[in-house]
Amino acid sequence: MLSLTDNAKAAITGITSQSGLPKSGGVRLSLAPDADLVEMSLSPQPERGDAVIEEDGARVFVEEAASPLLAEHQLDAETGPEGVGFALRKAS
Repeated sequence: MLSLTDNAKAAITGITSQSGLPKSGGVRLSLAPDADLVEMSLSPQPERGDAVIEEDGARVFVEEAASPLLAEHQLDAETGPEGVGFALRKAS
């Protein structure tokens, strides 16, 4: 299952609280229509079939079709001059 770094958890909780999402909300990861890119969006709740990852107040919803692709990855975040950026890395 996808795991989250401490930086990702902090970034997700910050983004979701600033966006005004309900407590049931979080960040959703899904496959782009051509299935070669992962898209990230804010969601007020998980969609049917989504895997829900909740760690330290950060909620991530992973689309069912994306779960096998992301299973051995870690979501990380870094803050740069243009704001927060997320990256998927192979879990070690």
